[in-house]
Amino acid sequence: MNIIDIITKKKNKQELTYEDLDFVINGFMKNEIKDYQISSLLMAIVINGMTLEETSFLTDIMIKSGDLIDLELGDLVDKHSTGGVGDKTTLILAPLVASTGVHVAKMSGRGLGHTGGTIDKLESIDGFKVELTKQEFISQVNKIGVSVISQTGNIAPADKKLYALRDVTGTTESIPLIASSIMSKKIASGAKYIVIDVKVGNGALIKNISDAKKLSEYMIHIGKKYERKVVCVLTNMDYPLGNNIGNGLEVIESINCLKGNGPKDLEKLVIKLGTLMVSLAKKVDIKEAEQEIKENLTNNKAYLKFEEFVNAQSGDLNKIEISNRIFSIKSNKEGFINYIDTFKLGEIVKNIGGGRQNKEDTIDYGVGIVLNKKTGDLVFENEEILKIYLNKKDVKISEVLDCFVISDILEEKQKLILDIIE
Repeated sequence: MNIIDIITKKKNKQELTYEDLDFVINGFMKNEIKDYQISSLLMAIVINGMTLEETSFLTDIMIKSGDLIDLELGDLVDKHSTGGVGDKTTLILAPLVASTGVHVAKMSGRGLGHTGGTIDKLESIDGFKVELTKQEFISQVNKIGVSVISQTGNIAPADKKLYALRDVTGTTESIPLIASSIMSKKIASGAKYIVIDVKVGNGALIKNISDAKKLSEYMIHIGKKYERKVVCVLTNMDYPLGNNIGNGLEVIESINCLKGNGPKDLEKLVIKLGTLMVSLAKKVDIKEAEQEIKENLTNNKAYLKFEEFVNAQSGDLNKIEISNRIFSIKSNKEGFINYIDTFKLGEIVKNIGGGRQNKEDTIDYGVGIVLNKKTGDLVFENEEILKIYLNKKDVKISEVLDCFVISDILEEKQKLILDIIE
């Protein structure tokens, strides 16, 4: 058995066995198989796909590449997002759900492609520790009910290594790779109930409803194999979530939402996801869970829990990295915004320093975009559409304006929550 034969097998659309995938992953972990060879196999998988059985095999191998964690915290509930532009829901949901008495012990990832990562956002808070020992992690969750850390070296380390490579080789958009990555981490880290926000549209890794449903089915199937309850919420990513795109800026918007002053689309999604998480964990009626979630967004309990969580991980909320080199970008015509190229906006933020081009890149936490206008809004000529926060890199105004389609007639806006699959 050798890596060339396995790459060729997948290139020729043949199904890989458990032994094939085990050979690849273990060889990669031992550095016996090189990055460029794994990149070639990943591209063949992106192009030719994997069956549900192959995906289950890959998930199992990645789970077994590290530790299975028992956090000794009972039936944990977790939430994951497949990645979108402006998606800062974990920053809000973790303290919000914890404020209802549900333990939230979450391991999150960094940015992938044009989408931001929770850990990168948290690191824009000065001093915030994203790495804790297992005992520190458990102790914090027992003490205050919430902790969010980066994926540890012992939790599905094979996924961590593959994830970093996918980010910089154009191999992010693959249903089997996304499903196995998410489920290996969630199962290895001990979550009993898993709510997954499956982003769909131009700004997401998954571009259409059909693929989103297929991904959901893969993850639900894998969950059942390990006796995990998985609920998938399909949400619209044809426009950015909220108004802020960029690490530090998204922390600011999350704080506003926790204080009951967030954008309506972000608040709506947070309420839906939080309601499902609380309902599953507390085994209560949806209406009862929703009422508690809504109350804690307005009575300051969620924000106080966020403060407690950040302080516990040594973060200083008075020092959130935001660039002070700010430019206003104004519309060159009048009309209704009927479309935003969300993917291109995410790419712009990545290219000005908000994401990684290479695995070794450091992120500029202070750069990003704040939208004044979104899909469905009327904009006048020379009216500000957005502010862009720059630091060391510049961007062409025309490149930003090209992300917006403005026309005389207002088209119907798609709904935010597209489907729920269990």
